[in-house]
Amino acid sequence: MNIFNKLKSGNFLIFNLVLIGIIFGAGISFLSFSCTSNQNKAQAQSISGTQAAFSGDALSVAESLQTAFRQVADTVLPSIVEVQTVSVSTQQNQFNGIPWEFFFGPQFGNPGQGDKNAPPRERRSQGLGSGIIVQKKGNVYYVLTNNHVVDGVQEITLITHNQNDYKAELVGKDDRKDLALLKFETSDSYPPALLGNSDNVKVGDIAIAIGNPLGYMFSVTQGIISAVGRSGGPAGNINDFIQTDASINQGNSGGALVNLKGEVIGINTWIASNSGAAGSIGLGFAIPINNATKTIDDLINKGSIQSGWLGVSLTDPDRDSMKEMGLEGKKGAMAINVFRDSPAWTGGIRPGDFITKLDGREMSGMNQLTLAVGDLSAGTTYTFTIIRDGTEQDIKVKIEKRNDDVANDGSKLWPGVYTVGLSESNKSQLNIDSKITSGVGVASIQQNSPAAVVRLEVGDVITEVSGTSVKNLKDFYNALREVAESTTSRSPKDLYFEVQREGNELETAHFRMK
Repeated sequence: MNIFNKLKSGNFLIFNLVLIGIIFGAGISFLSFSCTSNQNKAQAQSISGTQAAFSGDALSVAESLQTAFRQVADTVLPSIVEVQTVSVSTQQNQFNGIPWEFFFGPQFGNPGQGDKNAPPRERRSQGLGSGIIVQKKGNVYYVLTNNHVVDGVQEITLITHNQNDYKAELVGKDDRKDLALLKFETSDSYPPALLGNSDNVKVGDIAIAIGNPLGYMFSVTQGIISAVGRSGGPAGNINDFIQTDASINQGNSGGALVNLKGEVIGINTWIASNSGAAGSIGLGFAIPINNATKTIDDLINKGSIQSGWLGVSLTDPDRDSMKEMGLEGKKGAMAINVFRDSPAWTGGIRPGDFITKLDGREMSGMNQLTLAVGDLSAGTTYTFTIIRDGTEQDIKVKIEKRNDDVANDGSKLWPGVYTVGLSESNKSQLNIDSKITSGVGVASIQQNSPAAVVRLEVGDVITEVSGTSVKNLKDFYNALREVAESTTSRSPKDLYFEVQREGNELETAHFRMK
């Protein structure tokens, strides 16, 4: 077969097609490899560029913050303790042997059921909280915690960060601030926490909470300061709380809220929840550490709380009341009642006086003023700046030591009534006829006070005080002051009220101050 015929043969044609396919495939593969290689190079360059950018300033800042958190934890954790408590109560026999004896016979080996003469059973309830080592004297360590953590308990055990445990005893407590001080003795060494200045805390500051939430010992959580000067909390608490979103749960109570320097700025105390849930929802509250420093000093050095006493009951008036009193835009707290013969009464403070400053320091509201007065020294004279009838004046008051029996004696409180203006909301809450537009509404009455003695009632509308017409809050307090000042004259006035009650006008009984 000649060469031409060989080229025309079918076998040679197939061979050519296979050869062409191989060459074409190799070309495609080379092109694909080339593109992929270039793409991988571009991706590698991109990743390299990202790593370079991330490993620069941003990473340095993040690592610095991480280092700060580690240093805070390392510094503060040795000063934190877990507070374990036991409350002991007795449980009486509930069954008196019936029906147990009927079915099983006398159960002498089971006190409280079949044995009628058995002593009451002892019940032991365990509690958990946190504490902060705040001071050391010799081998005695003092631990600050919340009063509600240790209130009414019989046994207190403290667990330190290195897992040592110590029996502790209560040094003393400050009910109004929900603070308590414990102590334990050991030759072991523990660093007292560094206490900061909570007056310098600002919204947005980084905050770190350290404690024992839900029994998870020595947990550290981080957030920011959400607000300062918050009121509320457990009943009777007078603190102006720091609010934080650092996670706080049951068991955190009494633990530390610290800043980035490792300084304690607050004592974690309570959480808020509309649902009643026990877990954190980012609304945690801490007692400012400055509120605790005098408590710590008093309990260690004096053995008891030495609170100053002014002798007034205070309120933060609502916007309508501030307008009626001509106090719009002012900051301070209003004295609504004054204890007779108290430092405030003797110094000249009267119901209706709006206190704005204490020794030149501005007061933002009731809580701040209450705390400030409590920290004053008995026997020392201080200057209270007030606004009375639109005029600012200074009043000198010599503070006394607070006595709870005296401070809770309603019979000494003058006049013992809390009144509000007749805004539509106030009238609605007090069930006052919406048509009444003149006078003041009675919102609450102190037991055993003159207002209670003359039989004022909540919901009454006061239209006269001791014969003087009352159209608003300003008139009411001016009339009260006239009655108080008359007691030093030859013709003192009796205290009595003309009121509107359920559509009727009546005059109350008379009260004469002695």
